[in-house]
Formats: sequence, structure tokens, C-alpha cells
Amino acid sequence: MSIEPALVLSVLVGIFHASLSVLIRGTAGGRLPLIVIAAILGAWAGDAVLGRLGLEILTIGDYHLIGASVLAWVAIGLVSVIAILGPARPGRSSMKPGTDR
Repeated sequence: MSIEPALVLSVLVGIFHASLSVLIRGTAGGRLPLIVIAAILGAWAGDAVLGRLGLEILTIGDYHLIGASVLAWVAIGLVSVIAILGPARPGRSSMKPGTDR
């Protein structure tokens, strides 16, 4: 059994960008598994899309690093937007701490 190099590189790129996202934001807000999975799938899709388009901008062998990175960030952004627009978790107050309303 062999694993395709694109999958392995997508996992590495996805974890890197998910970690960078958490470092920039300071927290994942309990969405870390979703962010990591979305970043990995986005990186895999980005490699496939640029491979299909035939753009050879920045590659590692046959792996399209630019496309993988861009779509990993798009996927991370989608997870963040969906989490913000989705329903509030039960048990969490909508008031900010320190307000007496």
C-alpha cells in the first residue's frame, strides 16, 4: 500500500496553515478540529485545481504549493464565517463579561 505524496503534503500544509491561523487569532474557539480538517481538504483541493489548470507557479515536484495555501486559507475562512453566522452554543450568554444588562 502506498500513499500519494499530494495527500501527505496536503496534511503538512493544512496543519501548518491551521496553526498559523490559530497563532494569528490567538484562539480557535473550540473549532480547532474543524479548522485543521478544512485546511487539509482545502490544501488538497488547491493542489488539484492548479494541477488541472496547468499553472506551474511554485511547486514541490508535482505539488502546487501556492494553490494549496490559498485554498487552505479559503477553507479556514469558511469555517470561521460559518461558526460566526451559525447559532450560538447553548449555555453561553450573549452579553459580554463585565456588563450588567
